[in-house]
Amino acid sequence: MRFRLRRPRPFQAIQARIDAWVLARVKQQPGPVTIPRQRVYILPTRFGYGFGLLALVMLLGSMNYTNSMGFALTFLIGALGLVGMHHTHANLAGVEVSAGGAAPVFAGESARFQLQLRQHGRRPHYSIAAAWSRATPGRPLGPPVDVPLEGTVTLNLALPTERRGWHPAPIFSIASEFPLGLFHAWTLIWLRQRVLVYPTPAADHLPPPQQAPAETGEAEAARSGQDRFAGLRGYQRGDTLNTIHWKSLPKLQQPVVKQFDDPQAPESWLTLDAAPGVDLEARLSRLTRWVLDLDARGTPYGLQLPDRTVPLGTGDQHRHRCLRALALHGAPEAMAT
Repeated sequence: MRFRLRRPRPFQAIQARIDAWVLARVKQQPGPVTIPRQRVYILPTRFGYGFGLLALVMLLGSMNYTNSMGFALTFLIGALGLVGMHHTHANLAGVEVSAGGAAPVFAGESARFQLQLRQHGRRPHYSIAAAWSRATPGRPLGPPVDVPLEGTVTLNLALPTERRGWHPAPIFSIASEFPLGLFHAWTLIWLRQRVLVYPTPAADHLPPPQQAPAETGEAEAARSGQDRFAGLRGYQRGDTLNTIHWKSLPKLQQPVVKQFDDPQAPESWLTLDAAPGVDLEARLSRLTRWVLDLDARGTPYGLQLPDRTVPLGTGDQHRHRCLRALALHGAPEAMAT
């Protein structure tokens, strides 16, 4: 049974003060975190306030007319509200929350942090939703999910990014209004997770710098007309069947494609001096675009920055190493790990 979660509004100022008091006491944890009963906070929803006002009006009417049936109905409604409050609070307590990681994105895109919810008791949990805390404004509650017995469900939280580098995940809330929607129960959790944000690729496709390959013995030997095996990469739409590395399929459980490079093909060394731009960020964006373009062509390329060097190579791992180096250029050494 699912309900659309609504945030209570009549006492936003009071709730904001409560949130500030709670935020100051939230500690960062590696996870998983099991929500304890004493850390579950609960307030009536807008519907719950209306429900309480209705019960109060019925009570006053019953007292004014001394109507026994009115008293019975009022007490029944009151008891229903109290039972609903108890179940809403108990529905959230005991949920185990752990970090599921986040894939790297480019600056300007939204990173998607995954949260793994697992049942940690003798009963399932219904209509559980997640959202960033109020300190991260404009983040509505996501669609609620049910956590079954002995099962795990995944929630995604999108976080917009604006700059390159590491972005830590902020504090988020886990909430529920199950079963009646009269009360909004929530808790705040701060898991230790972060996402790597690459520089924004430059919009235009200027050709990257290219150099002739070094005259090494290996290169000369490879000029016999045969392509040189350069490694494996993930399968992409359009790859032919004869390029798939079938021997590794049972072990990896996903197809990978053999890559070859031409020893006589040009190589590209990407440096800040070769990248046009008015400032450092513009040059890093240009280098990011070149990395993506050269990777798409399968051309060997390397990266030279003042603080690190990535040797010549191709493939998905090599592209990630270069983009990671661009994302963390100029960052403190502790942040680069």
